Amino acid sequence: MDIADRLALHELAALYGDTIDARDWPGLARVFTEDVVYSSPAMPGRDLVGLEAVRKFMGRARHPLAHHITNIRVEDTDAGPILHSRVLLPGDDGSVSSGEYHDRVVRTPDGWRVAHRSFSARVRPEGES
Repeated sequence: MDIADRLALHELAALYGDTIDARDWPGLARVFTEDVVYSSPAMPGRDLVGLEAVRKFMGRARHPLAHHITNIRVEDTDAGPILHSRVLLPGDDGSVSSGEYHDRVVRTPDGWRVAHRSFSARVRPEGES
């Protein structure tokens, strides 16, 4: 994987944050493939399958004030690149939460897109203060 691809993948992570914060549901086509699978341990057995399902879910979800995408790292594997990133999520009540994205990405004629996203909220391990 060359530097241009790595840069494009960093841009893809940032584009998601900008797109979701703008509530630009049609713009999610610049981030995800048409057949994207979006999964989360918070939704066991209820993967979102397809871009329209993701758009519909995002349109109904309660979103934080912003998605600050950080700690972006590209892992070049034999099965294809994995885009890892974290997200800081400030709420309108002053709280801040965070999570992790692990994205299997593919090159399409229109550029890199997320084909499978796994999102996990970061929580303090039980017993830690």
